[in-house]
Amino acid sequence: MTAEVRQHSPASVGGKRPRFAHPAEAEFAAFLDFYRIAWEYEPRTFPLRWENGRVIEQFTPDFYLPEQDLYVELTTMKQSLVTRKHRKVRRLKELYPHVNIVLLYRKDYHEILSRFGYGSVDITSLRPDQIERVLLSPAEIQRRVAELGRQISEDYAGASLVLVGVLKGITFFLADLARAITRPLAIDYLQLTRDLREGVAIRKDLDLDIRGKHVLLVEDIVNTGLTVDFILRTLREREPASLEVCALLDKAERRLVPVPVKYVGFTIPNEFVVGYGLDYRELYRNLPFICVLKREVYEANGNGYTIGEPPQEAAIAASARSVVGSELVTGSGWQDGQK
Repeated sequence: MTAEVRQHSPASVGGKRPRFAHPAEAEFAAFLDFYRIAWEYEPRTFPLRWENGRVIEQFTPDFYLPEQDLYVELTTMKQSLVTRKHRKVRRLKELYPHVNIVLLYRKDYHEILSRFGYGSVDITSLRPDQIERVLLSPAEIQRRVAELGRQISEDYAGASLVLVGVLKGITFFLADLARAITRPLAIDYLQLTRDLREGVAIRKDLDLDIRGKHVLLVEDIVNTGLTVDFILRTLREREPASLEVCALLDKAERRLVPVPVKYVGFTIPNEFVVGYGLDYRELYRNLPFICVLKREVYEANGNGYTIGEPPQEAAIAASARSVVGSELVTGSGWQDGQK
C-alpha cells in the first residue's frame, strides 16, 4: 500500500473554497494550507445564552483544526472587538469545558505550528526564502509511519527483524519506524561512498551477521533505484532468510533500475525535497516536515543539474542509462542521499 501525495485542499468536505467574512480569515487559511494543516471554516455554532427557551446569543468560531481537535477564533487589534471575543470565549469554555479553543492574533499565527510538530525550527525564516511548499506535514508523516509499522509487524508476526539503514538521511525515519514496529528487532547501518569512476562502494559495513535473518532495508528515498539495487545485491550475497525494502519516499517516475520496494510511505513527484532527515549540503535535516526546496536555493552556486541529481551523480546516472540491466551498473542518482 502506498500513500500518494496529492494537492492539499482541506477547506471543506466538498473541496470548495468558502467565502470568508474577513481578509484575515483568507490569510489564515492560506497559512494553514501552506503547512498542510487540515481545517474547516465555521463548522459549528455554540449557543451561549437563552431567554424563555430561545437562543439569544451564540458563537461560531472561525476555524476548526481536526488534527488537534482545536477551534480557532481570529481577532483584530481593535480593543472593542477583542474584549467582546474574549467574553464569548470565556462563556464558551464555561458551558462547553470539553471544547478546546484559542483566540489568535495575526502576530501569533506561527505559535499554532508548535501544536503540529513544527516548533523545533525557525519556520518564519524558511518559508519565504527557501521553501517552495510543504509536501508532507509532520502529522501526515507520523500517521503513515505508524501505518507502515503496523503492516510490517503483521507481516513478520512470530519473527524477529534486522533493520538496515543507509546513513545519514535515514536517521529520523528509521528511529520512528523502529518504534512503530512491535516485533523484536535489531538495527544496523551502512554508509556508502560514490565516485564518478568507481561508482558506489561500502564505506562502513554492517556490524551484524545477517545470515539466516529477516532483513528489512530501510531507505529515506528511492530515486533511480541504482543504489538500492547495489545494496540488495550486496546483502543477498550474505544469505539472509529474507530481504525486503521499506522506503519513506518513492520517486517512481525516475526509476532506471526496477527494484522491489515492498513498503512505500509516499510516492512523490520528481522535485528536490528536504526535511525529516533529507538534506541539501547537510542543511534542513532537522525540519520536522518534508518540503520542496526552491530551485534558486540549490542552484545558487551555479549548479545547473537536473532536479535530484548533483553534477557528479547526474553523469553516473547518465552513463548508467546505456547499461541498465548490466552487472556494471553501480552508480547512483543522488540528491545528497536521494537514491
